[in-house]
Amino acid sequence: MYEVWAPQAARVEVEFGGTRHEMSPGDGGWWTASGDEHGTDYAFHVDGGGPYPDPRTRRQPYGVEGPSRVCDHARFTWGDQDWRGRDLRGSVIYELHVGTFTPEGTFRGVIDRLRHLVDLGVDFIEIMPVAPVPGRRNWGYDGVDLYAVNEEYGGPDGLKMLVDACHRAGLGVILDVVYNHLGPSGNYLAKFGPYFHDFKGSYWGDAVNLDGSGSDEVRRYFIENALQWLGDYHIDGLRLDAVHALHDSRATHFLEELSAEVEALSTSLGRPLTLIAESDLNDPRLVAPRESGGFGLNATWNDDVHHALHSAVTGETQAYYADFGPLSALAKVLTRGYFHDGTYSSFRGRSHGRSAAGVPGYRFVCCVQNHDQIGNRPLGDRMEPEQLWLASGLLLASPFTPMLFMGEEWGARTPFYFFTDHFEPSLAANEGERRRIEFEKFGYDWKAPDPQEESTFLRSKLDWDELSEDGAVSLLGWYRDLVALRKTYPELADPRLDRVKIRHDEDRHFLVMERGSLRVLANFGGLPVPVRLSPGAKRILLASDEAIRLMEGDVYLPAQSLAIVQT
Repeated sequence: MYEVWAPQAARVEVEFGGTRHEMSPGDGGWWTASGDEHGTDYAFHVDGGGPYPDPRTRRQPYGVEGPSRVCDHARFTWGDQDWRGRDLRGSVIYELHVGTFTPEGTFRGVIDRLRHLVDLGVDFIEIMPVAPVPGRRNWGYDGVDLYAVNEEYGGPDGLKMLVDACHRAGLGVILDVVYNHLGPSGNYLAKFGPYFHDFKGSYWGDAVNLDGSGSDEVRRYFIENALQWLGDYHIDGLRLDAVHALHDSRATHFLEELSAEVEALSTSLGRPLTLIAESDLNDPRLVAPRESGGFGLNATWNDDVHHALHSAVTGETQAYYADFGPLSALAKVLTRGYFHDGTYSSFRGRSHGRSAAGVPGYRFVCCVQNHDQIGNRPLGDRMEPEQLWLASGLLLASPFTPMLFMGEEWGARTPFYFFTDHFEPSLAANEGERRRIEFEKFGYDWKAPDPQEESTFLRSKLDWDELSEDGAVSLLGWYRDLVALRKTYPELADPRLDRVKIRHDEDRHFLVMERGSLRVLANFGGLPVPVRLSPGAKRILLASDEAIRLMEGDVYLPAQSLAIVQT
């Protein structure tokens, strides 16, 4: 059965097999017609306009401008019958972009590298968005046809094969989804109904209509999309892009409704399902229970932790790093979650955030690098390997849910640029300038490569040959040891922020973090420092520098080094 929601249309037709067929109007603005055989190409015509792809198309084999194809999810044979899901608590996440993770740039290519991720010790992979996009290369946030999967990566069955392989390898899968806007090319939703507000919702496009006339069905469009990934694709969780750009004034917020639906599905499937919000609001209500007035999400990205770690290790204090220069900022986020918890933000020119008191640390997904924090720099440059030894040690010994970005575990030298492949001349010509304007207040000398050039995309692909180099082997071993230590000593994963104790020295630029019986010692400065511990300190469990020594309770820390000591 073909069906489509077009509440304002006077006539809707479905075209397949070279013929247009009249559709019958029904309740609530839904139109139907018989047919819908697996593998059939089809498109809709609304009041004479079209052909348009199905708003809920499961497959777009010819790209965002082409017809849809009927895809029966039940035809795929799964091999993950023994998979019982994975809880976010105590887990480590690994974020990747399918197109640049491997030379092939496909789901199959990711499958071929799963052994590397299993040996690293991570628990989830988090995949950047996979919806169809204009052209052949994109970060994924210009996606349209949100129910479909990018054919360049392998289409619907390719994604299912990746999820199936991950589950059989013991890895959960989190998918990044974008519900706050749609891409600028191939977005035909407005031809069918009131999917958007008539005002600009964000820098990236019109706001989705979550609270205006006709918004009941619009909300169902996005909620059922989420349920499709979790049900039909066996995905274990969703990362919700930029939820601060969701405009919803209704008494029951979209996120609250979504979390209730996902919880019901989780109960039905008998496995945990995770919702993670990306938000710059510093608002703990995102993860507060619905019963107490929250939205009931499982976790939220925490940029304050990233900013504090980044500033401490790199010394950068421009733009949004301005308030994070002192070590006291790092001490605060490690013990209270947010730095801006109602305090004044110099970057925003106003007070920002609210207290996260009582929120367990695992509900904050934190990183030292991610696609935004690298790709939104003009040169797409990553942390230096010597900086990663220090930053990763603090991250993986923190009370938060750590997230790694592809390649950081060996200190990848390849950049991660912003790249696009727009086919519309105006978009193609202006994308670089649009990026410059977007980040003009960030203090960068914006000399970025053209996002439209294929070389920008190709240079962003990981170089796996780097793993044969001594420096990469050493850093990879450090990451593996850190992940293993986190899973061996429960106090390192303990999410209770009130049990984290910090002492730091601004002048000598070192910090000590107490995690139960363990002490994490970090020297951010350019000079060696002796750090006093109790005389009962037993042994050094991990050290980033072979010169680190423990003598009668004193630990000698060379410049820019880290040690984890058992007391």
